[in-house]
Amino acid sequence: MTSSRTEVEQSVFLRACRGEPVPHVPVWFMRQAGRSLPEYRRVRAGIPMLEACRRPDLVCEITLQPVRRYGVDAAIFFSDIMVPLAAVGVDLDIVPGTGPVVAAPFRTQADLDRLRPLTPADVEYVTEAVRLLVGALDGTPLIGFAGAPFTLASYLVEGGPSRTYARTKALMYGEPDLWHALCRRLAEITREFLRVQIEAGASAVQLFDSWAGALSGADYRRYVMPHSTAVLTGLTVPRIHFGVGTGHMLDAIAEAGADVVGVDWRTPLDVAAVKAGPGRAVQGNLDPAALFAPWEFVATEVRRILAEGKAAAGHVFNLGHGVLPETDPDVLGRVVDLVHSGP
Repeated sequence: MTSSRTEVEQSVFLRACRGEPVPHVPVWFMRQAGRSLPEYRRVRAGIPMLEACRRPDLVCEITLQPVRRYGVDAAIFFSDIMVPLAAVGVDLDIVPGTGPVVAAPFRTQADLDRLRPLTPADVEYVTEAVRLLVGALDGTPLIGFAGAPFTLASYLVEGGPSRTYARTKALMYGEPDLWHALCRRLAEITREFLRVQIEAGASAVQLFDSWAGALSGADYRRYVMPHSTAVLTGLTVPRIHFGVGTGHMLDAIAEAGADVVGVDWRTPLDVAAVKAGPGRAVQGNLDPAALFAPWEFVATEVRRILAEGKAAAGHVFNLGHGVLPETDPDVLGRVVDLVHSGP
């Protein structure tokens, strides 16, 4: 093991993920590399999202930008949850202001034929970008990530973003065999996408089940949890599992496979720690909108979250969802400094 790799393994971020003692709470932000940064807007100007994700030099630069600016304790690999689906041939686009749009939604058994397995050759640009980053991060851990089967399935079935997930739930309830077959294929694709990132040098991974909160706890356990478990079981690095609006099912999110349970802003971390169970770290969970308030309010909220996070085996400070595009980068920098200095 190289000295750089040893430094990564002993980083405050990975130690917190493992529930080990740390000199300060580590911090990173979901969507820390994105539209809130002027340097991001400059390098992304005129470049479609999927194209940006396929350019290792650009992925490396964008991923590094918040590490340089804020001194966060981990980098998050710049990509999109739809990248592996596009890589296996799904006709989709990421439309600015809308999100992922699938040209031909998945609704029937025949549609499964359009979901072939993912191979490392399909995403060689990911391997190259991760390797570039591991060399450039100089001891800062890199978090790989992927979208969870339910969230990916919802985009495929709906054809794009949804508020009700009516078509998704209709398929899930009405044709459970087809639903599970679809999610099994998505789990295989997702697991391979994460494995590629780990093999190239990612030190942790985060599974985003962004829309799982649309389900009841019982439905999550029946229709979703087995497939998220299939993705996460056996991975060789710390696993972060995050969903939005999942306070009522944090126990199941944890059981599905998590060393670190991501928590949105709706659930206090001390409550989440109990639901997640002993031995698990938590991640979160400042409301992204709080960053627009006066600094005195932001600082009070940060200190409250740091105090609540002590209830868990480990705590990684983050927002309760992604950084909003209009966020002032200077405020995020102040949050990092406050978290590092302690409550």
